[in-house]
Amino acid sequence: MIIGLPQEVKNNEFRVGLTPGNVRALSKQGHSVLVQRGAGEQIGLSDESYRLAGASLINSAAEVFSKAQMIVKVKEPQPQECAMLREDQILFTYLHLAPDPQQTQALMNSGASCIAYETVTSCSGALPLLAPMSEVAGRMSIQAAATHLEKTHGGLGLLMAGVPGVAPAKVVILGAGVVGRNALQMAVGMGAQVCIFDRDIDRLRQIDALYGNRVRTYYADPLLVEIEVCEADVVIGAVLLPGAAAPKLVTRDMVKKMKSGAIVVDVAIDQGGCFETSRPTTHADPTFVVDGVLHYCVANMPGAVARTSTFALTNATYPYVEALANKGIKAALFHDCHLRNGLSIHQGRLTSEPVARAQNVEFVSADELMAA
Repeated sequence: MIIGLPQEVKNNEFRVGLTPGNVRALSKQGHSVLVQRGAGEQIGLSDESYRLAGASLINSAAEVFSKAQMIVKVKEPQPQECAMLREDQILFTYLHLAPDPQQTQALMNSGASCIAYETVTSCSGALPLLAPMSEVAGRMSIQAAATHLEKTHGGLGLLMAGVPGVAPAKVVILGAGVVGRNALQMAVGMGAQVCIFDRDIDRLRQIDALYGNRVRTYYADPLLVEIEVCEADVVIGAVLLPGAAAPKLVTRDMVKKMKSGAIVVDVAIDQGGCFETSRPTTHADPTFVVDGVLHYCVANMPGAVARTSTFALTNATYPYVEALANKGIKAALFHDCHLRNGLSIHQGRLTSEPVARAQNVEFVSADELMAA
């Protein structure tokens, strides 16, 4: 198979979908890998390292898209990339379609088969290709919050850990999934006063057993969420409904009641965000203020630590890339129901039920397509 690796074009996005090590492994199995020049240069993955691994270096994204049978990326395709896709191609990347009907329609129009990293499942029902970036984003959320609590960045002028005689910052984490637990680890490590909400009592028990009285655990009762959010210095939005739009847990009225200078970090912004006041931002312009509350809503947070993120991501995605390359899409999806769960669009048809519900459009299940 001919596999294409274009350079990412999203604002301040330096991750790449394949490392030189991945390219070498694919090349040894007889596959051709086309790498756009400069794709990994910003994170120390030189064109020469890809060439020595067996890749062919290509000057433009257009040429990569025109020649490749499978495109491997990191972030959702931008409009100019959607326009370059064609009917006989596989696109394997993060998609986050639920809050983005324009991208959904563009991918359907392309006729390509689009597999979303974030909805590929494991035997346990976990999301193995989303988890690495959720770990990174969860840890980064506390770094971002600590920075933006500083007065010079628009915050209250608080030190996350406090000092002897001065209280630490109050951090509220909404969601105890991968993002929430990693944010919790960092917040506790920095000495913050932390509480975490979830609806999974078993997760809360695990957190209580691990952290004891260093962390307050709460069932996600809406009234209690409102009380804690309004008293917080930092609120981390870490709620995920796989493939679906994030629920709006913090309303505009709740934001109005928060402290002036408090900060919210909406890690769920890729799926539409869990604050009513959220809108996507970029690393170039990461924050905005609503009712005196600083909002950090960068849609590709792990892109800021692109080298770490690239290796964490490709460690997880490479086996699926290999399966698609070796078997082709039909056989790979037929024999792996977990990879099949990642299929979002196929030959102009939407195959993701959560996306269909979010956008109120029709879909056909991937299982039905495979049976046909």
